[in-house]
Order: sequence, then C-alpha cells, then structure tokens
Amino acid sequence: MGVLNPTGYKKKKLNQNYNNSQIMQEDYSWCSSTVRNILKNDIYIGNITQGKRRVKSYKVHKVEQVPEDEWITVENMHEPIIEKELFEKAQGLRKVDTRVQNSGTLSMWAGILRCSDCGRAMHKKYSKNKSGKVYEYYICGTYRKKSNKLCTKHTLKVEELERAVLEAIKLHINCVDIPKLLEQIHKLNLKKSVAEDMENIKKDKKKEIEKLNNLKRGLYEDWKNEYITKEEYVEYKQKYKQDIEKTKKIIENLNKQKGEEKEIINENSKWIENFKTSKNITGLDRDVVTELIDYIEVHENNKITIHFKFMDELENVLDYIDNNKK
Repeated sequence: MGVLNPTGYKKKKLNQNYNNSQIMQEDYSWCSSTVRNILKNDIYIGNITQGKRRVKSYKVHKVEQVPEDEWITVENMHEPIIEKELFEKAQGLRKVDTRVQNSGTLSMWAGILRCSDCGRAMHKKYSKNKSGKVYEYYICGTYRKKSNKLCTKHTLKVEELERAVLEAIKLHINCVDIPKLLEQIHKLNLKKSVAEDMENIKKDKKKEIEKLNNLKRGLYEDWKNEYITKEEYVEYKQKYKQDIEKTKKIIENLNKQKGEEKEIINENSKWIENFKTSKNITGLDRDVVTELIDYIEVHENNKITIHFKFMDELENVLDYIDNNKK
C-alpha cells in the first residue's frame, strides 16, 4: 500500500539518521511482529495501559515482563482512532489460525473449523475422484498430523460444508423478523417509566449517601462531647462506611444496567446490522463467515455444529423485550 514502516518513517519523514539492523533496508517492508503489536495495542481505542514491565528488585536491576492480568489499564483517556467494535474484531481474528495456503490466499474457513472430538483445527486437503475431478475437503488435524489412534478422520467436503452453512445462515436469519424486532425495541424505548424509576432510585441513593456522610462527620463531635463512647464512635464509623460502600455499589449496578439496556435498544447495534446486511445472502465469503460465525465443530458422518456470534445478543434482546412486557 506504500506505507512507510517505522524505520522508513524516521528516516524520510523525521529526517533522522536511524537504522535497524534487524530488518531489511527496504523502507516499505513491514515486520510481522510490528503489525501484530499494532493490532493488539488498545491505545488506538483511547486506553492507556501501564505496568507491563518492572524492575525485579532494588538490588537486581533486571527488567522483567509483568503478567497481563496485572497490567493497569485506564479507559477513555484520549480520543480513539478506531471504533472499539473494530478493535475487538481484530482481537478475535488474531486468535484464529489464519495461515495461508500454498497459493498464498487465505481460506474462507481458516481458523473456523474444529474437530468436535479432539478440538484441533481441521486441515484442508485435495483429492481426485474416478473421473479426474479435483475436490477439496477437510480432515482432522490430529488424525492427519499425529496419529490415527488419537482421533478419527472427520472428513468433510468443502462443497457440502459451504452448502450446509449457507442454508443454516439463511434459516437463522429468516427465523427473526428484524423490522418487527426493531419496532418492539423502539416501542419499549418510548416507555420512559423504567428509566425514570431507575433515575429516581439513584437520586434517593445519592441522598442516602449524603445523609450517611453527615452522620459520619458528626460522630467525632459526639465523641468529643462525650455523647457516645470511643467504642461506639469506632463501631458507628465503621457501620456508616460499610453502608456508604453498599449504596455506592447499588448506584454503580444501576448505571451498568442502564448502559447494557442502552446498548440493547440501539438500532445500530453491530449484530443487527449484520443481520440486515445478510438478509438476502446468496453466497459465502471470508467477511460473511467471520462476521456471523464464531466457530464450527465438525463431527463424523458429515455433520456439523455451527456456533453463531449473534445468538447471545439475540437472546439478550428477546429477554429484554419479554421482561419489559411483564
């Protein structure tokens, strides 16, 4: 695409006398590890992550990597460059086995197919029938690479796979009346009573916190004026502190619930858009497969189980509609 790599950018754009001996001198040749680091860096969605490395001790000045679950991340620290949905999609695809074929092209099913018994990725192979026609099929990676004693073939022709998946997608999409679903969501959105109730509860809880803080501040004067003992002072102070924390937690949960409901009723939700886009689907490609399908389990006897990405979201919306009707 003609995009300078970091070394080329420093030399040509910043006029720095910079060379990296670990890469080729070509200014437009990108190292795979550089691309990988960009793809997984959440700074592009507005986050700041710190604490990835630390010095072992004040005696041993060796720098060590910190486990990812111990990193400190603060969200929304600056304006994002890309949408969060796009970033999350990239993270999902990074976990998928997307090695290209010998032809240099990426298979539509790369990283999507798994053996239902051993869980290993399915491998693509080619074969000829009696008439000389070449056809593609998938076979269990364990059976092919390790041992036929560890798993069975689980063979499946690509032609049959594509036909079955296309029909399954059509069936699932046709089972959901998208316009009617959006209409129901819109009607519920117009009913402000639930949202107003939540806001009223939050106001009451904030007043409760203010009252508890006033009581907590007055304890010291009560103790000094000998209205209460020191033991009572310590006991009441601890109780008010716990009550304040509990009330703050209730407000936090209400805010979280409001955010989840807002996401559910948003007509521009990503999965609904995918639903609408795929309504009149006539064929499959890599984009359609990765947008709609999480993974596919391949069983023996040409049977498959498709795990769709949008099923959880659909169930959440239907539950939300059902709960608000009651």
